[in-house]
Order: sequence, then C-alpha cells, then structure tokens
Amino acid sequence: MNIINKMTLRHLRENKRRSLVTIIGVIISVAMITAVTTLGSSFLDLMIRQDIADNGEWHVQYINTNEEQVEAIRNDASTKDIILSSDGYAELKNSQNAYKPYLYVRNYNTSGLKNFPVDLTEGRLPNKEGEVVISEAIRQNAQVTYNIGDELTIEIGERMDESSGRVLTQNDGLIRDGETMLEQLKIEDTVTLTVVGTMTRPAWEPTWSPGYTVVGYIDDKALNGAIVDTFVALNDVNGSIYEDTKQVMNEQKIEGVAYNSSLLRYYGVTDDDGLRKTLYGFGGIIMAVIVIGSISLIYNAFAISVSERSRYLGMLASVGATKRQKRNSVFFEGLIIGGISIPIGIIAGVTGIGVTFLFINAFAEKALNVTEKFEVVVTPLTLLLTVFISSVTIFISCYLPARRASKISAIDAIRQTQDVRLTSKNVKTSKLVRRIFGLEAEIGLKNTKRNRKRYLATVFSLVISIVLFLVVSYFTDRLEQSLEMSQGTYEFDILVNGSNLSKDDLRRYETLDNVTSGTYFENTTVQTVVDEARLPSAVTENEDLVSTFVDGKFVYYVSLYQLDDESFDAYLKQIGASASNFEDGEMPGAVLIDEVSYQDVDKKKFVNSKTIETEIGDTLELRDENATDETAPLKTIKIGAMTDVPPTGVMTSSLGWLDVIVREGTFEEDAIGQLMKQSSPSIALNTSNPEATQQVIEAEQNMDQYIFNVSEQREQQEQVLLLLSIFVYGFIVLISLISVANIFNTISTSVSLRRREFAMLRSVGMTPKGFNKMVYYESIFYGMKALAYGVPVSVLIMYLIYRAQINTFEAPFTLPWGDILFVTVVIFLIVGSSMVYAISKVKSDNIIDRLKQENN
Repeated sequence: MNIINKMTLRHLRENKRRSLVTIIGVIISVAMITAVTTLGSSFLDLMIRQDIADNGEWHVQYINTNEEQVEAIRNDASTKDIILSSDGYAELKNSQNAYKPYLYVRNYNTSGLKNFPVDLTEGRLPNKEGEVVISEAIRQNAQVTYNIGDELTIEIGERMDESSGRVLTQNDGLIRDGETMLEQLKIEDTVTLTVVGTMTRPAWEPTWSPGYTVVGYIDDKALNGAIVDTFVALNDVNGSIYEDTKQVMNEQKIEGVAYNSSLLRYYGVTDDDGLRKTLYGFGGIIMAVIVIGSISLIYNAFAISVSERSRYLGMLASVGATKRQKRNSVFFEGLIIGGISIPIGIIAGVTGIGVTFLFINAFAEKALNVTEKFEVVVTPLTLLLTVFISSVTIFISCYLPARRASKISAIDAIRQTQDVRLTSKNVKTSKLVRRIFGLEAEIGLKNTKRNRKRYLATVFSLVISIVLFLVVSYFTDRLEQSLEMSQGTYEFDILVNGSNLSKDDLRRYETLDNVTSGTYFENTTVQTVVDEARLPSAVTENEDLVSTFVDGKFVYYVSLYQLDDESFDAYLKQIGASASNFEDGEMPGAVLIDEVSYQDVDKKKFVNSKTIETEIGDTLELRDENATDETAPLKTIKIGAMTDVPPTGVMTSSLGWLDVIVREGTFEEDAIGQLMKQSSPSIALNTSNPEATQQVIEAEQNMDQYIFNVSEQREQQEQVLLLLSIFVYGFIVLISLISVANIFNTISTSVSLRRREFAMLRSVGMTPKGFNKMVYYESIFYGMKALAYGVPVSVLIMYLIYRAQINTFEAPFTLPWGDILFVTVVIFLIVGSSMVYAISKVKSDNIIDRLKQENN
C-alpha cells in the first residue's frame, strides 16, 4: 500500500464521524437497491408458486393431440413433464340448480392429478380409467347425493351454441332465454364412472360455470386412439418458447396451441411486443430513478468529504503529490467505504425484506386470498446485479469529487478559496429583492450565489427528492390505471337481471341476510345521431366505425339506464354533480359516461378514450333503434353532468356506444318509457358472502332471472391492487425517508462548514432576528430553485413512463396536480426545518473562536 493510501486510511480513522456518516449513506443506498432486486425476485417467485398452486405447472397446451403426437412431445428435449387432459359435459339428472344442469368431467393423467390442485375431503384420487372424484358442491348446491362406491352411467359430449355453432367451455355461462335453452349437448360417448372420493369446488371452476367439476383419470401409457390435450412443462422457460412451439406444431401437424400466459409473464416471457416494451420500460425507468437517487446520496457524502479534506489534499500537493495520486486517494476512499458498505447493505436489504415478509405473511393468506407465502429469494443474478449497480453508483459518485480533488493546488488549499470564487457578476442580485424583502433576503440570496458548489449540492438533493417522489407516485397511479383498463372495475358482488320481474321482486333481495347494499336500475337501447365534429379521434380513426358514417353523421347506440330516486341522488353526490342541472322537467337532465376503456385488437393494446366531444348543457336527440332520417326523436335530453364513473352495477359499453344515466320516471309517459317497461330490470348487490347469497337466489328456481357473480374477479383485482400498494407505497416511504435524510445531512453539513461565515455576520452587527430572516429566505430560495428544476424533470420522466405505457395501455397524459402541490408544501417544510435545526447547532458558537477557525 502506497503512502497516499495509508494517509487516506488514517484520515478516515481520524474523522470517524464523517466516515461513519458516509458509510451509513452508502449502506442505505445499497440496502435500497438490494431490497428492490430481492423484492422483485421474491414477488415473482410468489406469483409463480401461487399460479402453479391454482392452475398447475404448465407452459404450453397442445390442443387435440393423438397418441403419436403425445409421444413426440414427450420425447422433445425441452420437455420436463407432460399433462394429458380430456373433458366433456354430461347432464346432471335431478339437479336442483337450474343454472348448473351439467357435470363437467375433466380427466388427467398421473402428472395432471399431481399438478392441478384437487383438495380431497374424503376418499382418494383416481388411479385407473373409470374412477372419478366428485365436487361436494353437487350435494350441497345441486342437492344430488353420490356416495363413494356409486357408479354413474352418463352420456358425455360437448356444449354447442345453437346460434353460432361455437363449442362452449366452463368460462361460458348457461345460454338460455327464460326457460328456453339456446345451447345443446352434443353426445359423443357413454361412459360408466365409479366415485372414489370427494373434493372441494376447484378454484379453477368459475362461479358462473354451468357444470359441477368431476375429476377422472387418463392412462397415458394406453391412449388407444383417444384425442387429448397435452399440457407441457418446459425445462427452461425463455423467449424462444413461441418459435419452438410453432416448430413442434408444424412438424407434428398439431391443429391448435394455447399458452399459460399468466405464468409465462411472471417468467418475463410474452409474445406481446407491446407488453414486453411496457414491462422493460417501467423496470428501466424505476431502476434509473433508484440509481440516480443513490448517486445523489453518495455523491453528497464524498463531496462533503473532499470539502473537509481540501487543506489536507493541498498539503499533499505541496510535497509533490500528482493529480493522479490525489484523484486516486478519493477512489481508494470509495473502495474502502464500498468494501465495508456493500456487504452490510446487502445483508440489511435482505433482512429488511425478510422482516417485511414476516409481517405480510401474518395476514397475507386471509387478506390477499393466497395460499402461498412470501419467501425471500436471493438469486446469484440479483446479487451480481446489486453489487454491479452499487459499485457503478459509488464510482460515479466518486468521480466528480475525485476530479475536484485532483485540481486542488497548495496555494488554494492554504487560502481556502477553492469553494468560493467571486466576481461582482456572480453575486449580483436584483434591487427589488432588497426593496421587497429587505437586506436579510439579499444577503441570503448572495450566500446561495457565493457558495455555489454547496448551494448546487443542496439543490441537487432537493431536486432528486422531488423527482423520486413524483415519479414513483405517478408510476403507482399508472399501474392501477393499467390494471383497471385491462380487467375493468366492479363495485358490486352479484348482478341479478330478470325478465318479467317487477321492481319489488328484485329489491327484496336487498333484505337477504348477507346483503349490505343494492342498486336497482332499468335499461334499454336507443340511438342518437351526431355530426362528425362531435366525434372523438378514436371514432374517426376506427375503420369499422368510419364505414358506418352517412352524410358526415354517425349513429351512436345509447345504453340508457334509469336509477330510482335514492340511487340517482347518491350517484350525483358520488360524482360531484349539481342536482340543479337535472330539475328542468321539459328537457330532462342526464349523466353521460364520457370516457371508455376498450381493447384495440389490431394494435394489441388497451385504449382509454373520450366517448363523444360534448359539454354540459349540450343535448342529445334519442331515437328508436329502427328510426329513419324522417323519424321524429322520441325524446331530447340535456347533458347535466359528465363522468368516467358508472353507477354501481352498470358495466360501460365499448367505443361507438354512449352510456347515459337518468332518474327513474324521466320517460314515464312516452315511448322510451314503454321500451323501459319491456326491458329486463337489474339489481346490483354487495354482500359479505357472495356464494351464500347466490345459492339463496338460485334456490328460488326462477328461470326468468340471470345471476352474474363477479365477486371472485373483483376480489382478485382488489388483491392485486393491495399487493401493489403494499410494496410500491412502501417503496415511496423508503425513498422519501432516504431523501429527507439526504437533505438534512447536506444542509446541516453545509451550515456546519459555514460557521466562520456566520460568525463574521454576527460580528458586524446582524441581530438574531435578522439572522433568522436570512436563514428563512435562504430556505425559500432553495425550495424555489429545487421546484423550478425538479418539477419539469419529473414531468419529463412521467412522460417517458407514459410513452412506455402506451405500448400496451393508451390513455391521455395527465399531470398529478395533487402530488405536485403536496411535494411543493413538503419541500419548503423540509428545507425550512433542516435550516432551523442546523442553525440551532451553531447559534451558541463563540464569535472569536469561529473567526480564528482555519478551515470551513
């Protein structure tokens, strides 16, 4: 070790407090990077394990394969395991649930029975063909009892939609019109099955499916010409899966394929280029934000170190130290600090995530409805990534201070002029500053100009803090918006729609034991004709919709909903609309849903668009669906409010449709009122036990009503949002704490280095009141400068996130004004409190002692 490095080590030992502050700063930075990379790998590991627990471990499904094709797939080098499956429907005789008249028989081979989750309650799994495990829901819900050992002889086949000839699956509800079935069971075989066990209703059986699940067995060693679906678990999951699958299909002449998209996405594999760009864009931007924040924190620590060591570095220069040696002394300091901090930071980050998981796992199963628990997953890749990012971050943080150290001359170090190089132009301030704010404000502004490097270091810390908070907040909002666009929003649990039912027939469901609230509404479909000038760009650019234009006009289909007085008033309050806009009896007011989310199939993205270009007070002429140009409008309505929030139970239409909500009785005596009476009314229910409520309603055996249970989908969406909120807002808190600590450290150290300056001001007569005013004005100047840079930079990064998002989710770019206002207030509070805290530490200094101080 050379003499320069030995002196650097001695300097670190002698300045224990400053060294400790720097090490702690680096540890915090490394811990944050470690926490993020570990959190990412652990979260993906949880989602992979949960998806496998719910849906089995498979990546590719080859549809309708024969025995030869199955063997070829099994022998493929990339195949780890295969699951064979076949299914079919059979009539469930004597079923007491008119909405579930079928048995859904799903057969698996041994691998399938191990992989696909089957929760046995009695008996055993099937181990030969002809044996089955039945769902307990058959006895509990359909009130048909089968015992272990019973034999069932059933006719099995496919469900077919009579109108389209489409084969129906478990994801398709029962198709009927009242008591008339609009689907048929196409029988293909007659089989005899022996019951060997019972199970709970599988998680992969939708609540609206028309068949109770029965799990059987396939002998994959003796298919005997049977046609099955082959699910493949791969040895290595990567982006080549799609090309490899196409090759297998072409070679084996397989007619169809499907992918386990949800599981593949957790591996980072998707065939959707837009989604891939979105994921990589999001990930890259967030990692850049973390690195920039870390550089800010560590850079300030080293910049302060160089300021304190300026005299020492000048002494080295006076005895012959070269620029390279002085520069390397700073890099060596970074190496020592990194060698100590990186291992501790990694341990701290992993430990922090582990403790977080302990708290989360205590309620995750119940609150998030997951069966798997969070586990800390540290892979070699995440460790290498953490060490690499941390090392690069420390190097970049050291670079500028190292260059600065190399340029310190012996004379400058002795005179202490390296930080302050003044000209009259440098410190010139506007005369208005003194006239408006006083002498103290002018001195405070001159101080910011005089100590420019320290001033810029402080402003840089503030700017980084602003950027971190605003960007992460915006990122979280966009994640939630993307989830809502892709999955929709359901503010209810069960929707009951009934033909030939009265309002009282449906509203009585609000009195059921588990029901907490209900919203009754009626709806019908009419039309309105608008000029092309009132059309949003999404309509005018859609080729299918443009083809329907007639003489520059477009016909909107209008889904017209009317709510009862209580529900309508509550809805107006919810959206913040003025009730006075709906009191004109001659021209009734209506609420227009002016935004719609839909999936653009051609562009493979979700789009958020205006439904129509209009304003409050404009009118719509409602016509019958079969209207002609000469037909007079049925009714003219006035737009009293516009919103993107539909009433509870109302699911918005797609592009080219308008959703309009009015008060009950608006069309009582006219033609639209008659259309309303002919339509099927609905009620949306919120309930503490959706399945129990559904069973009570189904028990009435009313074939005039249809039940749509969305509770599972709603709960899943809420779980994802909660999961995102826990981690992302936790990340925001961590970022905010680090930023606040960074600001406090920078400002307090800067003030400490200015003790001689403060003593000089007090020696020439500045009063304590004037001194405080100067500090307050300095704080204001810091905050204003930081906001002037931080907000535009944040907006730029937000726009980059938006550009990454529109590869998959297209929505208008909007600024988070609430967050901007919040961060503005907080910045001034943090700067002000930091300055006041730091000044309180130097107020008691002896003026003579500080004026004799030789260094800053």
